Amino acid sequence: MLEVEQVRPVTTTWHLMSLAYLNLVQHDGEGLSEEYLERMQQAWGPVRLVAAAQAQRGDDIVLPLYTAIGTQFHIQQRRDADALAEAVAEVGLPPSILEAATSTEFDDIIKASHQKGMDQVGLDVGTPVISVEGVAFFGPVVTPIPRAEAAGKLWDGVLAVAGTDGFFELKRTRDRKPSFD
Repeated sequence: MLEVEQVRPVTTTWHLMSLAYLNLVQHDGEGLSEEYLERMQQAWGPVRLVAAAQAQRGDDIVLPLYTAIGTQFHIQQRRDADALAEAVAEVGLPPSILEAATSTEFDDIIKASHQKGMDQVGLDVGTPVISVEGVAFFGPVVTPIPRAEAAGKLWDGVLAVAGTDGFFELKRTRDRKPSFD
Protein backbone atom coordinates (compact mmCIF):
# COMPACT_ATOMS: atom_id res chain seq x y z
CA MET A 1 0.00 0.00 0.00
CA LEU A 2 2.92 2.33 0.62
CA GLU A 3 4.00 1.82 -2.98
CA VAL A 4 0.43 2.29 -4.24
CA GLU A 5 0.16 5.58 -2.34
CA GLN A 6 3.11 6.88 -4.41
CA VAL A 7 1.34 6.36 -7.75
CA ARG A 8 -2.41 6.44 -7.01
CA PRO A 9 -4.61 8.88 -5.06
CA VAL A 10 -4.88 6.52 -2.08
CA THR A 11 -4.36 7.12 1.62
CA THR A 12 -4.10 4.06 3.83
CA THR A 13 -5.49 3.94 7.35
CA TRP A 14 -3.90 1.15 9.37
CA HIS A 15 -5.84 -0.99 11.86
CA LEU A 16 -4.92 -3.82 14.17
CA MET A 17 -5.42 -7.39 13.04
CA SER A 18 -4.11 -10.41 14.89
CA LEU A 19 -3.40 -13.77 13.32
CA ALA A 20 -2.95 -15.03 16.89
CA TYR A 21 -6.51 -14.05 17.69
CA LEU A 22 -7.79 -15.42 14.38
CA ASN A 23 -6.04 -18.77 14.69
CA LEU A 24 -6.15 -19.36 18.44
CA VAL A 25 -9.49 -17.88 19.44
CA GLN A 26 -11.73 -17.77 16.38
CA HIS A 27 -10.51 -21.07 14.93
CA ASP A 28 -9.56 -22.74 18.24
CA GLY A 29 -6.10 -23.59 16.85
CA GLU A 30 -7.73 -26.33 14.81
CA GLY A 31 -5.35 -28.10 12.40
CA LEU A 32 -2.28 -26.12 13.45
CA SER A 33 1.06 -27.70 14.33
CA GLU A 34 2.50 -27.35 17.83
CA GLU A 35 5.26 -25.11 16.41
CA TYR A 36 2.73 -22.79 14.77
CA LEU A 37 0.58 -22.69 17.91
CA GLU A 38 3.65 -21.60 19.90
CA ARG A 39 4.39 -18.86 17.34
CA MET A 40 0.79 -17.67 17.62
CA GLN A 41 1.12 -17.44 21.42
CA GLN A 42 4.24 -15.31 20.94
CA ALA A 43 2.45 -13.15 18.36
CA TRP A 44 0.23 -11.61 21.06
CA GLY A 45 3.16 -9.56 22.39
CA PRO A 46 3.81 -7.36 19.34
CA VAL A 47 0.14 -6.68 18.58
CA ARG A 48 -0.46 -5.81 22.25
CA LEU A 49 2.47 -3.43 22.02
CA VAL A 50 1.03 -1.73 18.93
CA ALA A 51 -2.38 -1.44 20.61
CA ALA A 52 -0.81 0.20 23.66
CA ALA A 53 1.17 2.59 21.47
CA GLN A 54 -1.98 3.49 19.53
CA ALA A 55 -3.83 4.18 22.78
CA GLN A 56 -0.96 6.38 23.96
CA ARG A 57 -0.03 8.19 20.72
CA GLY A 58 -2.97 7.75 18.34
CA ASP A 59 -3.34 6.17 14.91
CA ASP A 60 -0.21 7.80 13.43
CA ILE A 61 2.08 5.53 15.47
CA VAL A 62 0.63 2.28 14.07
CA LEU A 63 2.52 2.21 10.75
CA PRO A 64 5.93 3.32 12.08
CA LEU A 65 5.84 0.87 14.98
CA TYR A 66 4.50 -1.96 12.84
CA THR A 67 7.31 -1.25 10.34
CA ALA A 68 9.97 -1.12 13.05
CA ILE A 69 8.79 -4.43 14.53
CA GLY A 70 8.52 -5.99 11.07
CA THR A 71 12.07 -4.90 10.24
CA GLN A 72 13.38 -6.50 13.42
CA PHE A 73 11.42 -9.72 12.89
CA HIS A 74 11.58 -10.21 9.14
CA ILE A 75 14.69 -8.38 7.93
CA GLN A 76 16.95 -8.75 10.98
CA GLN A 77 15.47 -12.19 11.88
CA ARG A 78 15.27 -11.12 15.54
CA ARG A 79 12.13 -12.04 17.50
CA ASP A 80 13.20 -11.49 21.07
CA ALA A 81 12.48 -8.89 23.74
CA ASP A 82 15.53 -6.87 22.66
CA ALA A 83 14.10 -6.61 19.13
CA LEU A 84 10.84 -5.20 20.50
CA ALA A 85 12.78 -2.80 22.72
CA GLU A 86 14.77 -1.55 19.73
CA ALA A 87 11.59 -1.08 17.69
CA VAL A 88 10.02 0.90 20.53
CA ALA A 89 13.13 3.09 20.86
CA GLU A 90 13.27 3.63 17.09
CA VAL A 91 9.83 5.26 17.05
CA GLY A 92 10.43 7.27 20.23
CA LEU A 93 8.14 5.42 22.61
CA PRO A 94 9.08 5.07 26.30
CA PRO A 95 10.55 1.70 27.35
CA SER A 96 7.73 1.30 29.86
CA ILE A 97 5.33 0.56 26.98
CA LEU A 98 7.03 -2.83 26.59
CA GLU A 99 5.02 -4.00 29.61
CA ALA A 100 1.97 -4.10 27.32
CA ALA A 101 3.44 -7.06 25.43
CA THR A 102 2.68 -9.37 28.36
CA SER A 103 -0.51 -7.67 29.53
CA THR A 104 -4.06 -8.52 28.49
CA GLU A 105 -5.12 -4.90 29.04
CA PHE A 106 -5.47 -4.16 25.31
CA ASP A 107 -6.82 -7.55 24.17
CA ASP A 108 -10.42 -6.31 23.87
CA ILE A 109 -9.25 -3.41 21.67
CA ILE A 110 -7.26 -5.83 19.50
CA LYS A 111 -10.22 -8.19 19.20
CA ALA A 112 -12.60 -5.35 18.30
CA SER A 113 -10.28 -3.95 15.61
CA HIS A 114 -9.66 -7.44 14.25
CA GLN A 115 -13.37 -8.22 14.23
CA LYS A 116 -14.16 -4.98 12.40
CA GLY A 117 -11.97 -6.16 9.54
CA MET A 118 -13.26 -9.72 9.57
CA ASP A 119 -16.88 -8.55 9.61
CA GLN A 120 -16.23 -7.05 6.19
CA VAL A 121 -14.72 -10.17 4.58
CA GLY A 122 -15.68 -13.25 6.61
CA LEU A 123 -13.60 -15.65 8.65
CA ASP A 124 -12.05 -17.71 5.83
CA VAL A 125 -9.20 -15.25 5.24
CA GLY A 126 -5.99 -13.97 6.77
CA THR A 127 -4.12 -10.69 6.56
CA PRO A 128 -4.09 -8.16 4.97
CA VAL A 129 -7.72 -7.12 4.81
CA ILE A 130 -8.28 -4.07 2.64
CA SER A 131 -11.48 -2.05 2.51
CA VAL A 132 -12.13 0.52 -0.23
CA GLU A 133 -15.40 2.40 -0.61
CA GLY A 134 -17.50 -0.38 0.89
CA VAL A 135 -15.68 -3.24 -0.88
CA ALA A 136 -13.41 -5.33 1.33
CA PHE A 137 -11.11 -8.23 0.47
CA PHE A 138 -8.22 -10.32 1.74
CA GLY A 139 -4.94 -9.73 -0.04
CA PRO A 140 -3.18 -9.30 -2.28
CA VAL A 141 -0.36 -11.48 -0.99
CA VAL A 142 2.62 -10.80 -3.24
CA THR A 143 6.36 -11.39 -3.09
CA PRO A 144 8.51 -9.55 -3.91
CA ILE A 145 6.83 -6.19 -3.38
CA PRO A 146 5.83 -4.59 -6.67
CA ARG A 147 7.33 -1.11 -6.94
CA ALA A 148 6.20 2.17 -8.49
CA GLU A 149 3.79 1.80 -11.40
CA ALA A 150 3.81 -2.02 -11.09
CA ALA A 151 2.19 -1.53 -7.66
CA GLY A 152 -0.33 0.85 -9.21
CA LYS A 153 -1.24 -1.63 -11.94
CA LEU A 154 -1.69 -4.42 -9.39
CA TRP A 155 -3.89 -2.11 -7.31
CA ASP A 156 -6.01 -1.25 -10.36
CA GLY A 157 -6.51 -4.94 -11.11
CA VAL A 158 -7.30 -5.86 -7.51
CA LEU A 159 -9.92 -3.10 -7.38
CA ALA A 160 -11.41 -4.30 -10.66
CA VAL A 161 -11.91 -7.89 -9.52
CA ALA A 162 -12.88 -7.00 -5.95
CA GLY A 163 -15.51 -4.58 -7.22
CA THR A 164 -17.12 -7.20 -9.44
CA ASP A 165 -20.40 -8.42 -7.97
CA GLY A 166 -20.16 -12.09 -7.11
CA PHE A 167 -16.36 -12.23 -7.26
CA PHE A 168 -14.87 -14.10 -4.29
CA GLU A 169 -11.43 -15.57 -4.75
CA LEU A 170 -8.20 -15.95 -6.71
CA LYS A 171 -5.52 -18.13 -5.14
CA ARG A 172 -2.57 -20.31 -5.95
CA THR A 173 0.01 -22.14 -3.89
CA ARG A 174 3.00 -20.08 -2.82
CA ASP A 175 6.22 -21.23 -4.44
CA ARG A 176 8.65 -18.97 -2.58
CA LYS A 177 9.26 -17.45 0.81
CA PRO A 178 8.39 -13.80 1.44
CA SER A 179 10.93 -11.29 0.14
CA PHE A 180 11.09 -7.93 1.90
CA ASP A 181 13.37 -6.18 -0.60
